[in-house]
Amino acid sequence: MNPLSQWPLAARARIAGVLTDIDDTLTTDGVLAPSTRQALCDLQAAGRPVFAITGRPAGRCETYALDWPVQAIVAESGAVALWRGNGGALQKSYLQDGPTRQAHFTRLQVVAQTVLAQVPNARLATDHAGRETDIAIDHSEHHHLDATDIERVVALMRANGLNATVSSIHINGWLGGHDKFQGARWIVREQLGRDLDAEREHWVCVGDSANDVRLFEQLPHSVGVANIASVIEQLAHRPRYVTLGARGDGFAEVAQAVLQARRPAMPSP
Repeated sequence: MNPLSQWPLAARARIAGVLTDIDDTLTTDGVLAPSTRQALCDLQAAGRPVFAITGRPAGRCETYALDWPVQAIVAESGAVALWRGNGGALQKSYLQDGPTRQAHFTRLQVVAQTVLAQVPNARLATDHAGRETDIAIDHSEHHHLDATDIERVVALMRANGLNATVSSIHINGWLGGHDKFQGARWIVREQLGRDLDAEREHWVCVGDSANDVRLFEQLPHSVGVANIASVIEQLAHRPRYVTLGARGDGFAEVAQAVLQARRPAMPSP
């Protein structure tokens, strides 16, 4: 990884929007710091939309979507989108249809109980009740799992047909072909009418953990906040750049780098 200071000015000037993780990327100690909120406001004012792509549940992200200055949030690793409507009311959309979600929900609860039975130290994430399309096992937020138990949980989820990724706090498991990159494609198309694949050079992604790897892999402009150092050896694809600051301070660095180089926002298609 290169220092963020080596991100070329010409490349930064082409950035039209930001895709970011939430936990330990936007947030610091679980909250959105004033300086990070200001960075989001500055990007919004400059016409650079920010989409948060997270493993957090839809239930928890409802508050974020209404309160934070972001274009939209894609929760549960790409399955649920939330945003403020024109009147300020919460809007929500799903990648999967209702019958599919219901069938998957039932199966996911069975797998969750299998994991709890076979990994005695495992605990459901405290936000489990707000989840609609995935399950989450806590490994660092309120309950600690060592590396061996994390590997066991991931293996069990995958053996039972689930996708599984590890964030900075949770192990997420879900059914379906989506992931954070697919969720990013979906929300950019639905909110902006744009094709992310055709505009990869115009987007930057920011993250801190293994569940951001698909975004790091797919986008040429990718940044890890400094705390990514704790898991860097575990990543199949690393971000191209890394910030000096950790968590929300690192995100604010990325915002500053984009805004210092900005040109007029891209015209509507």
